[in-house]
Amino acid sequence: MRMLSVGAALALFAAPLPALAQSDPAIAPVQTLDAGLLGIMKAGSKAGVKGRAAAIGSVVDRSFDIPLMTRLAVGTSWPTIAPADQQALVAAFRRMTVNSYAVNFDGYGGQTFTVTPQVETRGGDKLVRTVLNDPKGSPVPISYRLRQTGGGWRIIDVFYKSVSQLATRRSDFEGVLQRGGAKALLARMDQLAAKGAG
Repeated sequence: MRMLSVGAALALFAAPLPALAQSDPAIAPVQTLDAGLLGIMKAGSKAGVKGRAAAIGSVVDRSFDIPLMTRLAVGTSWPTIAPADQQALVAAFRRMTVNSYAVNFDGYGGQTFTVTPQVETRGGDKLVRTVLNDPKGSPVPISYRLRQTGGGWRIIDVFYKSVSQLATRRSDFEGVLQRGGAKALLARMDQLAAKGAG
């Protein structure tokens, strides 16, 4: 076997390699959320609801577009709401989202998340599908709709067992707004936040 010269060997290493397939950038926020959820599940009862909420809060801020989700959940009445009330509703929607995770993801029993690498495009949005695998139960499908805002992809809706959580909220919130306005909706969001979004 003929030995390659040092120069020829270096030339081989310098040759361009085939481009590796890059994962869709919309997957990253979902993976960040999944990792955060596993973290608070493992923290469990030792951390308590407040501890888990504190831990998952920053993850929610990085993964979700909470202001847009609030506007979409409120619906067509949003422009008629005073700016101060809009800010209060966004803050309440965030608390509701954070507390929902802190209350419902409270223990770990070997669960894992699987993210489907194929991302669907829906108009300007993307849909990322995942499965929560539970060794003691059936797999739970959870999908996320993401939109590009501020140079990155953020979650704007969660489909739990194929049901849009945003649509569910909108149906609830519209009735509350009609009956009692922004203050009543704020009270409703705080009620949901207190019990982990129900």
